[in-house]
Amino acid sequence: QVQLVESGGGSVQAGGSLRLSCTITVSGDGYNYYMGWFRQVPGNEREGIAAIRIGDGEASYVDSVKGRFTISRDEYKKIIYLQMNSLKLEDTAMYYCAADTRGAAWDNLFSEGRYNYWGQGTQVTVSS
Repeated sequence: QVQLVESGGGSVQAGGSLRLSCTITVSGDGYNYYMGWFRQVPGNEREGIAAIRIGDGEASYVDSVKGRFTISRDEYKKIIYLQMNSLKLEDTAMYYCAADTRGAAWDNLFSEGRYNYWGQGTQVTVSS
């Protein structure tokens, strides 16, 4: 069993930065092979934006955030971070972290279906 709690959201002006955190609590034999960050705007589908392989820290990003966002992990603290720089108005969304404990391959990283645990989300609002 895995529980995920996001934090760090808030309001920021365009061009600013925020760092989101996802605290992971694992009970039983659960192990997170991959973690992802997703975001969702009301009326739209959830969009995967960043993913990281826990074992070696290999990361991947969608083009819209590449070069601006950085996903990282602290294995000891069991926290996943999403550092967001140069924020744009279109980054406004509810942000979710997700965990994949099934050890799937390094593909479909931004597909909701590969992740079997989700947090409740944290709101990010970027204003002009």
